[in-house]
Amino acid sequence: MKWRFMGALMAVTFLVLLTQDIPLAFYLHQAEHDHIVTGLERDAFVLAGHSEEALESATATADATLNDLARRYRDAGGARVVIVDSAGIAVIASDDDQSVVGDSYLSRPEITDALSGKISSGHRYSVTLSQELLYVTVPVLSGEKVLGAVRLTYPDQAVTDVVNSQLWRLGIVALSSVVLAGIVGLLVSGGVARRLTRLRRTTELLADGNLSARADEKRGAAELTSLSRSFNTMAERLEELVTQQRMFAADASHQLRTPLTALRLRLDRASELLETDPIAAGERLAAAQVEVDRLGNLIEGLLLLSRTEAASAPLKDFNLAEIARNRVKQWHALATESSVRLRYEGPVDAFVSASPSAIEQIIDNFVDNALTVSPTNSTITVRVVTAGAHTTVHVLDEGPGLSREDCARAFDRFWRASSDIGGSGLGLAIVAQLARASRGVAGLAPRSGSGQTQGLDATVRFETAR
Repeated sequence: MKWRFMGALMAVTFLVLLTQDIPLAFYLHQAEHDHIVTGLERDAFVLAGHSEEALESATATADATLNDLARRYRDAGGARVVIVDSAGIAVIASDDDQSVVGDSYLSRPEITDALSGKISSGHRYSVTLSQELLYVTVPVLSGEKVLGAVRLTYPDQAVTDVVNSQLWRLGIVALSSVVLAGIVGLLVSGGVARRLTRLRRTTELLADGNLSARADEKRGAAELTSLSRSFNTMAERLEELVTQQRMFAADASHQLRTPLTALRLRLDRASELLETDPIAAGERLAAAQVEVDRLGNLIEGLLLLSRTEAASAPLKDFNLAEIARNRVKQWHALATESSVRLRYEGPVDAFVSASPSAIEQIIDNFVDNALTVSPTNSTITVRVVTAGAHTTVHVLDEGPGLSREDCARAFDRFWRASSDIGGSGLGLAIVAQLARASRGVAGLAPRSGSGQTQGLDATVRFETAR
C-alpha cells in the first residue's frame, strides 16, 4: 500500500509541475527575448548618438573613436556592431576583420528601413556566420535628417542558452519536489500502513478467540481513529454476546440438570410400578407431568432472557402512563379473582425512551410477582412519576416483602425468594435486562414513607423523552 501511495503522490506532483513548467518555459523564452531586444535598442540609440558627430564630420579621428567604442561594446556584450552612412555604405564594424567596411548594406531590409527613419528588430539567418541572429536597427538622426544607421546583431542561441540555464534550475527544483513528495508519501503511508497493520493483528487476535483485543483509538488520522472506535464497539458487542451465550449455556446446563434428573427418576419409578402398583405409577406420572411443566417454563424463560440480551433495537418514544393504564386494565380481572385491588396513579401522559415492548413486559413481570405474594384484600398500585430528565414506573404491593440484602440479589438469574415456590427465578433478571436495553435502571426496595411495614416497591427508571 505504502509504495502505491508514494508512487501516486509522486506522479501527481510530477504532472502538476509539468503543467506549470511547460507554459513557464515559453514565458521565460519570450521574456528573455524581449529583455535582450529592449537592451539592444537602448544600446543602439546610445551608439547612434555617438555616431551623429562622426558621420557629420567624416574625419579619421572621429571614425577611430567610434570604431573603438563599437569594439568595446562588442567585447562587453557580445553583440556585433555595423554603422552605415546615409548611402548604406559600412563605415564602422566591430569585427577585427575590417573587410566589411566600404561594403554596401542596402540589400539588407533592416538597413533600408532604418535609412528611411524606422526602427526595426527581428531574426535573420547569417550565411556568413552560419547561425540565426537577433538584430536591432535604428537610424542616426540629426534633426530630421537621416545621417546613417546602426545595426546590432546578437546570436539567437544566446537567448536559448539563457532560457535553458533557467530551465535546468527549474528542473532541479521540480525533481527535488518530486523526490520530496515521494519521501512525504512514504512517511505518511508508512504511518497509515503501520496502524492498519496493528488493526489487522488486533482483528486476527479477535478471530483467534481473544475477545479482549482492542484497537488503539488515540493515535492516527481522524479516519483511522474513527475506524478503531467502530472496531472496538464491534469487539465489545461481540464479547458481550459471546459472554451472554456462554452464561446462557452454563445457566441452562445447570438449571436443566435438576428437573431432567427428577423427571427421569419419576419415569423410571413409574415404569417399575406400572404392573405391580398402577395407582402409585399414576402418582409418579402426575409428578413427572409437574416436572415437565416446570421444565417447559424454565426453558421458555431462558429463551426469553437470551432473546432479550441479544436484542439491540433502537429506542423509541412511548407513552409510559398510557401503557401502564392499559396493563392495569388487562390484569384487573385476574387481580379481582385473587381478591386484590389493582389501581393506577400518575399523570395522563408521560413519554419516555425505551425498546419496543419493553415497558409492557416490565410491568407484566412486576404485577405478576406482586399478585403472587399479595394477601387477600390488599392493594397493588402502579404509579408513574416524572422528575426532570427521568420518569419512573413503580409497582407497589402489600406482600411479605424482602430484606434489603434479598432485594439486592433479586435481579440475579435463578434467584428465588422463599415465598416464590413455583417461579423459575428469571422474571426479574428479564426485567433488569429489558431496563438496560432501554437505558433504564431497575430497582427493588422495601416500601417506606407511608407507614407501610411490609411490601415491596419495584421500579424501573426511564429517560424522559425530549
